[in-house]
Amino acid sequence: MIKLENGWTTTPQGFEAGAAMAGVKKEGRYDVSVIYSSVPAACGAVFTQNKFCAAPVLLDREVNKGAYAQAIVANSGCANACTGVKGYEDAVAMQAKTAELLGIEPQAVFVCSTGVIGAFMPMERINKGIEEAIDVMDENGGEIAAMGIQTTDTVIKHIAYEGEIGGKKVRFGGIAKGSGMIHPNMATMLTFITTDAAIAPDVLKRAVKKAADLSFNMVVVDGDTSTNDSMIVLANGMAENEIIVSEDHPDYPAFFEMLLACAKDLAKKIAYDGEGATKFLEVKVVGAKDFADAKKAAMAIAKSPLVKTAIFGEDANWGRITCAAGYSGADLDPEKASLTMGGVRLFENGLNNNVADEIMEPIMAQKEISLVMDLAVGEAEATVWTCDFSYDYVKINGDYRT
Repeated sequence: MIKLENGWTTTPQGFEAGAAMAGVKKEGRYDVSVIYSSVPAACGAVFTQNKFCAAPVLLDREVNKGAYAQAIVANSGCANACTGVKGYEDAVAMQAKTAELLGIEPQAVFVCSTGVIGAFMPMERINKGIEEAIDVMDENGGEIAAMGIQTTDTVIKHIAYEGEIGGKKVRFGGIAKGSGMIHPNMATMLTFITTDAAIAPDVLKRAVKKAADLSFNMVVVDGDTSTNDSMIVLANGMAENEIIVSEDHPDYPAFFEMLLACAKDLAKKIAYDGEGATKFLEVKVVGAKDFADAKKAAMAIAKSPLVKTAIFGEDANWGRITCAAGYSGADLDPEKASLTMGGVRLFENGLNNNVADEIMEPIMAQKEISLVMDLAVGEAEATVWTCDFSYDYVKINGDYRT
């Protein structure tokens, strides 16, 4: 498996993309994107568990009940959430417009939106944007399509891998957006992954759920689960490998390895680009009784405002970390638990190791910091990715609508 440095959702065979500046966001920014497969693609998707889910999520759950899809249309600048019947009708209209222009059935089109909650879609501008995005769509449109789904993102998030499945060259490509309101309960803000591998739709759907659980469900910025979170995967089979018909198929591990690699890379990029973030933090919990407990403790540490602000202040305040693990609800042995940060054991067998501040200063000054919390009650482990809380996080979210 090879990571491709400049890969997008258009890297696999048969995929095109385009975007338009429709004026949904500020002038001069891409805000409507279309991704298209020249042939029907097996589809798999997971969505937010927020009960105030956006209209496109309601529509896409129906699309995902089908075996195949062929396009994704997405906009940024307006979430189309908490918009009632009109919001759903607007999502259906986006789907219909895209399908008409591409010459495919409406139920083959996923619709995604991101942005401000509670505002109605500016449909005249949206429709014009869909037309323009499809008009410029080609195999080189992956980058502008990625730009078209950004909101407070400061970097374009994309990834691609190339590998071999059943003797055939196969490619995966993905884009994502997400910077704030990140505490997924399925996937993340918006994530689109394409592949030219051949896989049965039911197998793909299960693989997507599993990949989400091991990647996007292990990233957190601020503890808020969005109304619009969607992870959509399209597999069009144009690599012509023998179709993977079950998890027991000999080629399934290679397929899942590349899918998970894309998902993990994109998840980490979201944590790295957290709103106002100055640090990337990897939280690993080991010695747990099971994976659920390991994740519970890791998430408690990663979500803690006290931990996140200490990381921003470059303060190796290990007490905040052990405290979060202690209230997480995970089983642990307080007399045997330990904590290591940046390779330095700060806390061992329930006691302070009295590490000098001078030793920790260069570690805490780094952009990327890792910590390992050992609960000392089992063999299970889990890793969560997050970022710090800076002054800029408050500034960004204090005037988000303006």
